[in-house]
Amino acid sequence: MKRAFINGKFYISARQFAQAVLVEDGVFTLVGTTDDVKAASGGCELVDLKGRTVLPGFNDSHMHLYKIGVTLASWDMFDCTSIAQCIREGREYIAKNNIPPGRLVAGYRWNQDYFTDEPRIFTRHDLDLISTEHPVIVYRACVHLASCNSLALKMAGINAATPDVPGGEILKDESGKPNGILTEYALALLDVLTPKPTTEEMAATLKSAMKYVNSFGITSIQPNDIRNENAQAILDAYNALNKRGEATLRVHHQCCFTNISGLKAFIAAGHKMGAGDDMHKIGPIKMFIDGSLGAYTAALRSPYEDNPGIRGVYCMTVDELDEMVQTAHNAGFGCVIHAIGDGGIDRVLASYEKVIDQGQNLLRHGIIHCQITDMPLLERVQKSDVLAHVQPIFLNYDIEITEKRVGKHLAQTSYAFNTMSKMGIHVSYGTDAPVEDACTMQNLHCAINRQDLDGNPPEGFFPDEGASLADAIDNYTAGSAYASFDEKRKGRITPGFLADMCVLNTDIFAVDPAEIRFIKIDMTVLGGETVYSR
Repeated sequence: MKRAFINGKFYISARQFAQAVLVEDGVFTLVGTTDDVKAASGGCELVDLKGRTVLPGFNDSHMHLYKIGVTLASWDMFDCTSIAQCIREGREYIAKNNIPPGRLVAGYRWNQDYFTDEPRIFTRHDLDLISTEHPVIVYRACVHLASCNSLALKMAGINAATPDVPGGEILKDESGKPNGILTEYALALLDVLTPKPTTEEMAATLKSAMKYVNSFGITSIQPNDIRNENAQAILDAYNALNKRGEATLRVHHQCCFTNISGLKAFIAAGHKMGAGDDMHKIGPIKMFIDGSLGAYTAALRSPYEDNPGIRGVYCMTVDELDEMVQTAHNAGFGCVIHAIGDGGIDRVLASYEKVIDQGQNLLRHGIIHCQITDMPLLERVQKSDVLAHVQPIFLNYDIEITEKRVGKHLAQTSYAFNTMSKMGIHVSYGTDAPVEDACTMQNLHCAINRQDLDGNPPEGFFPDEGASLADAIDNYTAGSAYASFDEKRKGRITPGFLADMCVLNTDIFAVDPAEIRFIKIDMTVLGGETVYSR
């Protein structure tokens, strides 16, 4: 296949642009002027971009594609602004979808900090007002906490005698009974209520999510879909799409394991990091050390400023973490570990420092989120060459809570996007969708302007940590490619690289930075073929 894209403004690197590209067999073979490309096109299809700006295809370095698909087909609570609204919408959702009694009702993406009536977490008593005939589970936006109704607790076998879950919590009321709130690894107790989908059902869910993600100019992702309990099932679904030529994203899996037995079984099954092709590869091992700032489960070294009785939740002990990291490392797998609090980051770095030899991080071990930091922590990240997989769009919400949770002194050295880049830390951008939306332009806005999606605060949240436009684009493309060992294959518009790119409706290099969040994607191109058109 041969195709030429002409009369565009192709971003090559900071302050360097081209007019046109020629694509042959999915790869850029010529990048230059429109006249040069036309002369070499040999009469192939010419796509006239009419002066529009073109960026490399975005690469989301941490998301949950399958859950995006599930959320698209489920009760999305993202816009709920009160407990009363949630109860009302839950009842309406059951009625509209004719959900029979006894079948699970699942809601996603609520956030108690957006509730105007009572900014608190649901209990079983709230959710019993939605239904007492259906098990109801509603997952907080961070997916590190869920609330369920009384019937869901009963059907999951959770009662006052249920033992604590290592790395998780079953919260109780004053009488000692479960109040319906579960955190971290305790959420696995609810999995028995979720029907097991077939391979084709999972493939259909992934396909719908891919199309949605393509609409934001994304051509590559590093999803956390492979987990302890579904590794082969999710691989079968992805492979089915690839075999039929229906996949529209390049996938580098982050393979999530929460215990050593699951990790060892995955390794024993013969899986290897890097196995696969340009469309579908096995990537690093994903783990969790802590939770989220919004749910008070991110692990801090000092008590929460606005909740002094707690310091968060550690999902693994030091010994458990070390064994997981050492096992993965010895098997040739890099690790990417969820760590949000400074206590969690400290613990992860300590574990990495035991396997990284003199700063030679050959397996590219990384930290996902890497949010609450001080300079000594960042210097340790730099010294060991640990990768930082960050989600700037988290600032849309976290701007409101960070100082409350950790205090101003620590907040001003956190979400340190500019400092990380200046220190030479390998930074990649993602969204953790569906925790936040997969929207690339909103993500860039938060990285550059340090504002929420309404443009607040006007001066930005500790604005010195705002990324430059070029750095932000590079982190979201070439930086993410580095995280998947693809820096010589994708992330740039240059000859020999995979022809993945996106066409914008507005010149991102000419608009007021405050307008970046409103830019739309007109076209997404994967290997030279259009996979999305607005």
